[in-house]
Amino acid sequence: MATGTPNYSKRVLIVEGEATLPMAKALASDTRQIMLSLLTRNVMNVSEIAEAMNMPHSTVSFNLNQLEAVGLIKFEVEPGTRGSQKLCAKRYDELLFRLPGAAAEVTPDVVTVSMPIGSYRHVEATSTCGLASETKIIGMLDDPRSFFEPEHLHAQLLWFGKGYVEYAFPNNLPHGATAKSIELSMEICSEAPQYNEDWPSDITLWINGVDIGTWTSPGDMGGTPGLLTPSWWHEDQTTHGLLKRWSVTAQGSMIDGVALLPVTLEALNLGSSNHIKVRIGIKDDARHQGGLNLFGRRFGNYPQDLVMRIAYEFTGETLRAPAR
Repeated sequence: MATGTPNYSKRVLIVEGEATLPMAKALASDTRQIMLSLLTRNVMNVSEIAEAMNMPHSTVSFNLNQLEAVGLIKFEVEPGTRGSQKLCAKRYDELLFRLPGAAAEVTPDVVTVSMPIGSYRHVEATSTCGLASETKIIGMLDDPRSFFEPEHLHAQLLWFGKGYVEYAFPNNLPHGATAKSIELSMEICSEAPQYNEDWPSDITLWINGVDIGTWTSPGDMGGTPGLLTPSWWHEDQTTHGLLKRWSVTAQGSMIDGVALLPVTLEALNLGSSNHIKVRIGIKDDARHQGGLNLFGRRFGNYPQDLVMRIAYEFTGETLRAPAR
């Protein structure tokens, strides 16, 4: 995904996901980089660029089309002295590449990690199941093997009727700190063929192998477009979910502030490893085995991936470690 962001002094393009490789290929050419340089302060037609670079029109047109395909320049056709002329203009001044994987942010006394839903460590899925990126279906529908396609990293929606998906979050709790709470938030709902808003599913969250609690999703949400759901995705399918927040404190586990189980932070043993294991799925003995849909920040109604927040404190004689 490549998106423009407003900037009063510079035009900046953020490049991420599936857009990264085509953009890198478009820029891997001295010819195209010189063209971008020529267009920095001027709008030029193809003939002017060909003359400035001493190149044939066909070569110039080919390279300009490569830049236009990834959104770095735009064409406008205007009347000329001998018919129409194609004008070329540069669209952005800077590119910002976002690398795949979890993004961590440390603020005073809180560590936040955003995990793309396609960056799972393991998955067990049975039909109905599948994955979709922002632009297409990944692999084949209702084929669990699709979850192991290399493109799964770009998933913005994943779903299955039974099974689980598991992630390894980096443990960014500062050395010497004690966790006060841990929270996992996600957009999620049941999974029915197409969609069915009366399709309950018991969805469970585990942290480091410990059952944090089960939430019963009322159904599989569809029929209306999600705020972020791509236009190519049909409205007669799942289009959005509900934003749910599981949390654990010294008093127990909760979902959206409602008590679930007497599971405390001590049981999670957060300081024992360099990662925190998170599993989301349907128990084999669940009363409502209605599957799940999990949404990324480019699908559904909420612009977020899986988000983990750990609030912490330094107690006693422990020195405050610098933020990493």
